[in-house]
Amino acid sequence: MSVLTRDEAQTRAKLLDVHRYTIDLDLTTGDDTFDSRTVIRFTARTDGDTFVELKPAQLRSVTLDGQPLDPENLDGDRLPLKDLTAGEHELRIDASMRYSRTGEGMHRFTDPTDDETYLYTNLCMDDAPRVFAAFDQPDLKAVFELTVKAPQNWTVLANGIAEHLGDGHWQTAPTPLISTYLVAVAAGPYHSVTTEHRGLPFGLHCRRSLAPYLDADADELFEVTKQCYDRYHEKFEEPYPFDSYDQAFVPEFNAGAMENPGLVTFRDEFVFRSAVTDTERQTRAMVIAHEMAHMWFGDLVTLRWWDDIWLNESFAEYMGYQTCAEATRFADTWTDFGVARKAWGYEADQRPSTHPVAPDPELVPDTASAMLNFDGISYAKGASALRQLVAWLGEKDFHAGINTHFARHKFANATLADFIDSLAGSTERDVHAWAQTWLGTTGVDILRPQVTRGDEGTYTLQVEQTGSRPHRIAVGLYDLDVADEGRHLVLRERLDLDIPQSAPLPIGKRPALLLLNDGDLSYAKVRFDADSFDTVRASLSGLPDPLTRAVVWNALRDAVRDGELAPTAYLEAARTHLPHETDLALVQGVLAFASVQVAGRYVTPEERPAALATLTSLCRDLLRRTEDGDNPGLRLTAVRHFIDAAAHPDTIAAWLADGTVPGGPELDPELRWRVLARLAVLDATDETAIAAELERDPSATGQEGATRCRAALPDADAKRTAWEAMFAHDDLSNYLFVATAQGFWQPEQAELLHEYVPRYFEDAVALAARRGPAIADAAGRYAFPAHAVDADTLGHGERCLRNAEPIPALRRKLADQLDDLARALRVREA
Repeated sequence: MSVLTRDEAQTRAKLLDVHRYTIDLDLTTGDDTFDSRTVIRFTARTDGDTFVELKPAQLRSVTLDGQPLDPENLDGDRLPLKDLTAGEHELRIDASMRYSRTGEGMHRFTDPTDDETYLYTNLCMDDAPRVFAAFDQPDLKAVFELTVKAPQNWTVLANGIAEHLGDGHWQTAPTPLISTYLVAVAAGPYHSVTTEHRGLPFGLHCRRSLAPYLDADADELFEVTKQCYDRYHEKFEEPYPFDSYDQAFVPEFNAGAMENPGLVTFRDEFVFRSAVTDTERQTRAMVIAHEMAHMWFGDLVTLRWWDDIWLNESFAEYMGYQTCAEATRFADTWTDFGVARKAWGYEADQRPSTHPVAPDPELVPDTASAMLNFDGISYAKGASALRQLVAWLGEKDFHAGINTHFARHKFANATLADFIDSLAGSTERDVHAWAQTWLGTTGVDILRPQVTRGDEGTYTLQVEQTGSRPHRIAVGLYDLDVADEGRHLVLRERLDLDIPQSAPLPIGKRPALLLLNDGDLSYAKVRFDADSFDTVRASLSGLPDPLTRAVVWNALRDAVRDGELAPTAYLEAARTHLPHETDLALVQGVLAFASVQVAGRYVTPEERPAALATLTSLCRDLLRRTEDGDNPGLRLTAVRHFIDAAAHPDTIAAWLADGTVPGGPELDPELRWRVLARLAVLDATDETAIAAELERDPSATGQEGATRCRAALPDADAKRTAWEAMFAHDDLSNYLFVATAQGFWQPEQAELLHEYVPRYFEDAVALAARRGPAIADAAGRYAFPAHAVDADTLGHGERCLRNAEPIPALRRKLADQLDDLARALRVREA
């Protein structure tokens, strides 16, 4: 299939003005295909040639202004429109389209719990032609009006309010001007909960089998939605621009969520069927806030081309966290951002594949390259940059600038230059220079404190900077609390500092801990002076503020990744301080890094048993601390990580047999599958037990759990079967592919898996070419042999990139994985 280039999009945008799409979908034609009839009304500004995109199973007929065109002219996914004359035109296309099992286009899912079928679209960024014929680029906005024929007992949802006309026929209200990638339809026997807020219909929707779990959380979901909606109307002068606000939790969704105007789609893991922590509820609330921010930034005002994807995602990421903190009960969201999302940005920005937040348009020549930029830079780094911008400009000027932006470009398209001009009009600061420095460059600055003693026993601070960005940071000066024998630290003073410095900063007497970037307002790695590092090792958990502790944990994490701190030292810090930690996001973030990266990659195979023993001892401490039931989220986190780190099966096998952890919690489906997967790795279960558990939980999640467990069995036949399912048969859905990949590679089974490491690089390339970007992404992210940290794996991968020509989605993932592997080797050597 062809990919649209930026030059082609610019040429077509100069030629065409698209007015309206009338789309008729028939979802009753069978399990494999649906019918799609599209009428596009548009104007050609001059005489010329162009094309429309379509990816049909069968193209039945095409007429342009009443005259038939030959369907055989379809070239790949492009239908040429030759010899257009200046003026009004009407294009009619009748086609049969394929359902998807990969989360692209019109995804079809049959729920194994009750055999009900559900459909939904995901059209970002170039998948609209999988559903209807389109001039598929973001700057050709149009009005969309849909009619849908569906089975009698189904509900149809869309961007505009959908009305059931009877006999399975639905009509949707016309949208305002929106881009093709934002069109959305969901259909099936969805369970719905509805309400109104400020006269606007709000809805929540999910599969029927998840109805009890959605009902249990509906009040919380609506409360967060309303709080965010109200807060955005306080921030933004432009009112919410669409006629309804539906949130559909859909199966096998590739992303966290998608900001379709009026019909936001979420992965339905956000409908919690097992116990979750409050941090996971906070994450769900942040995603709700993030997607709602897109209604203004992304949907009302849309990027002109995909080089400005950060304008969508960085803004929504920043607003999601900030608005959650301001408007909901989740006031500490920036701590979670600091320890989880920000680390994602730092990692992405230190790989060879890094790119500026706002890349040069020449670096995004087509949609295939643009897809690669949905990453930690466009989300986390961009949000960090915006947070620094707000600290630099002040909230008043920032909000004035974005309201100017909405007023100038509503229902249209805008570029980075437009956005910066809008901000510049609201401040005397040089926003254009800021944008070039922060948005047009790559890499992470490193800030190191240099503390110097003066003649009278007072000290000054000079910050040594690796990098050249200007930073406005806070410097925290902390002293040991003498009253409790130094177990806690107290903030003496927090000083504002602009970097580069104009002069050394006086700090008075030497603090026990000097912390750069206290409050985490800038995007930079920080280091400690020697005395401060000694204080961190002894008293990290005694810092009073969780966001401050997040900055310290991130500094330790960065030092491990950079080879400046031994991985075992990080584990010991976790062992010492996490039993006293009160912020659950920090516990989850530190344990995740300790288990996945440190124990999984950074220590040698010989050191792994000791690392796992440290983690299980830490989790036992957390379990003892939570025996009184006061902190169920912390206890659940400890149980999960104890299971994942278990080196011997006896304890967790007893939990599974008893159906509970002594003292709680009872093992719900998520924990039962988690235990069984670890038992499979340890060769302490078998197919009979897996089949019995699947009979107990035949849900879609159960199917994934059983698939993961079967792939994890340390048996040659099980591995062969799993490998063929992933790379030979092409019938796994996106979620079942991921589950298989997650089970397949296990550090404990390195010898058994050795023969598959070189095979991966050949088979993944072929798979990606056959099945496309979504599966390519999954194959690069989950099916990569991340445990195989050695020069041979690195060599196989480098040869693959040199010689095998993987498609862009896989090439980017492989390049990132190989860089992470090389980093792990350097950490081991250090």
